[in-house]
Amino acid sequence: MAAIFDALPGIEVPVGAISKSLGKMWADTAARGGPAPATDDAKATQVNFVLHLGLLTTAEDAAEQFQTTVRFSRRYPSRVVVLCPLAEDNGETDIRAKIYGECHLGKTKGDTRCVEFVMLSYPKLARLHLEDQVSVCLSTDLPLYYWAHRFSASVKLADYRYLLSRAKRVLIDSAIAPPDAMTYPWPNPENLRDLVHARLLPVRQTIGQFLAGYAPALLVTGLQAVEVSAGPELAAEARVLAAWLERRLTSCGAAAGKLAYRTKPSAAGHCGVVFQYADPQRCFRWNGDLRTGHATFEADYGHGRTVLSASVSLLAPENALSEAMFF
Repeated sequence: MAAIFDALPGIEVPVGAISKSLGKMWADTAARGGPAPATDDAKATQVNFVLHLGLLTTAEDAAEQFQTTVRFSRRYPSRVVVLCPLAEDNGETDIRAKIYGECHLGKTKGDTRCVEFVMLSYPKLARLHLEDQVSVCLSTDLPLYYWAHRFSASVKLADYRYLLSRAKRVLIDSAIAPPDAMTYPWPNPENLRDLVHARLLPVRQTIGQFLAGYAPALLVTGLQAVEVSAGPELAAEARVLAAWLERRLTSCGAAAGKLAYRTKPSAAGHCGVVFQYADPQRCFRWNGDLRTGHATFEADYGHGRTVLSASVSLLAPENALSEAMFF
């Protein structure tokens, strides 16, 4: 994990001088003619964001998530703390720190948007002091959002009760999280959000808008099964989409627990939904290809067959973050 800390951009600074070093960093940037906040107000920081890079994270993966957070912060200026736990202490007992920042102009000349990163690398022995250090790095008057990425076990993540309890949202990607991540008894389970569900927003919207053209009772009458197919890289998306369809169809009047909701593998890049009815003349099918961005609807509820083309995509990672955090 030290490789991750070393690979991330930034300037290493003494842990006890993080705030002072951030001020000097911006002053030096401005002196070189680079974009920097003129005042603290110019930073317009909106959220505290903790990115926890779990023990299963590689250096390349860490760099990718770092850049995702940078892109997110261009829209939502943030103070970001990146946690880099050490899998092996190698004799280390102290916390190491790095700082990084960048500014971007918004839609107007006076709209300066800045992000500040504090990276913390720590061995197990320093774990007891981590919460105090994180609290010092965060803005006390801003909401906290916590993204736990590639953690190895839910019970180990549960040790970070300070973050789990204080965070307004806890973000987890169920495609890469431990199997029990979405059902583990977290301190505030109502604040847990799945990034798989978030990045499915365009798919959920397009299917929901199409089906909204039919009366709810028409959709569920005679419905026997719902089948969601997806390529192997989209297995988590298929599972989450099937669960969403079950909730929505139940709200339309489908008998809870009486219908079969199945997922099955399909070709890479493909995703699809089929409603199976007792009456073979009735149908609903949606097929999408994420590689081409093209999708097709086909439906017949007794008034003739409807065929419609549409687009399909998943949210970009930085947009999935904002969807999971704020909506």
